[in-house]
Amino acid sequence: MVKETTFYDILGVKPSCTTDELKKAYRKLALKYHPDKNPNEGERFKQISQAYEVLSNPDKRRIYDQGGEQALKEGGGGGGGYSSPMDLFDMFFGGGFSGGRRGRRERKGKDVIHQLSVTLEDLYKGAVRKLALQKNVICDKCEGRGGKKGAVQTCTTCRGSGMQVQIQQLGPGMLQQIQTVCSECRGQREIIDPKDRCKVCQGRKTVRERKILEVHIDKGMNDGQKIVFSGEGDQEPELEPGDLIIVLDEKEHEVFKRSGNDLIIRMNIELVEALCGFQKVIRTLDDRDIVVTVLPGEVTKHGDVKCVMNEGMPMYKNPFEKGQLIMQFLVNFPNRIPPEVIPALENCLPPRPVVEIPELAEECQLMDLDPEMENRRRRAHAGAAYDEDDDQPGMNRVQCATG
Repeated sequence: MVKETTFYDILGVKPSCTTDELKKAYRKLALKYHPDKNPNEGERFKQISQAYEVLSNPDKRRIYDQGGEQALKEGGGGGGGYSSPMDLFDMFFGGGFSGGRRGRRERKGKDVIHQLSVTLEDLYKGAVRKLALQKNVICDKCEGRGGKKGAVQTCTTCRGSGMQVQIQQLGPGMLQQIQTVCSECRGQREIIDPKDRCKVCQGRKTVRERKILEVHIDKGMNDGQKIVFSGEGDQEPELEPGDLIIVLDEKEHEVFKRSGNDLIIRMNIELVEALCGFQKVIRTLDDRDIVVTVLPGEVTKHGDVKCVMNEGMPMYKNPFEKGQLIMQFLVNFPNRIPPEVIPALENCLPPRPVVEIPELAEECQLMDLDPEMENRRRRAHAGAAYDEDDDQPGMNRVQCATG
């Protein structure tokens, strides 16, 4: 004999039911009355979960059968009363049943993504930028209800689902089912009488607010890196606010190019510097001047690449370590050399290689290459080859018919 049968009645089983029968009944009811399917049956779902939580535990079921719900509340269950029915539901379905009520509490609003333009100097030295944003916040006047207490009603047209199902007949025996946003509540699932709407938010439950945030750009951050402000996104009733995500957008620098933790610079030098050595002053991104020296006697060839250690970008979260400053040297050659200085120049340079010219060799003239002329020549050659193919005997010709 059991003292009370309320929990058994909620699950629709007999007090003598087996564990398998209990589990089967619970699963059927839980799926039917889950808040995701029936938003208005939250209390019913809670009762079902509590009943199963007690009856599925042999010790609690025995205490309930002997003393009823009061015996459990007095601690007779050995576990200090009920555990969260939502925890039980997640355990029962393996935590994969799309959230339930707990999922609704933990649901987040949409994240707000904002792109912030930064210079290479900002990423090198670090910076603090103030950002003014407009965001939705819960209306203080109505506390996010949209109107007076009790004025918000579940939409009767869509029954609180926010969606309507329309059936269209395409032909004899052919029907099409179309799901659309409810025209009455416009997908909000609730309606508020116009006279009862909040005068501040006009029933929208949120208002726009301007907020200024300080964005700290750390040394060594990268282009496209994200800075997250948790909970600073738009607010919505019954939702945890989303995050504000700042995405860094590095502007192109006129001197330096970045490659990971390295900085790359191209440096033009004159021919005399390439042959006789030079000194160059480089202004760094943190406004220091560094000097690079190539000693006389060291020849710098066109396209040579050199580097200076620890003068590149600071490493993120380890700013005292830096990458390399990589330099590529481009030699500016003169267009012409005065004939009178050539003998002196030849005395300073290694001798020319001796070239033996065959007796019947033909003399040619060098000219500057005109790329456009070469392209025209190639197109003309391709057209001539096409015409030759068309003139081959036995080829079938296709003519266009015009009307």
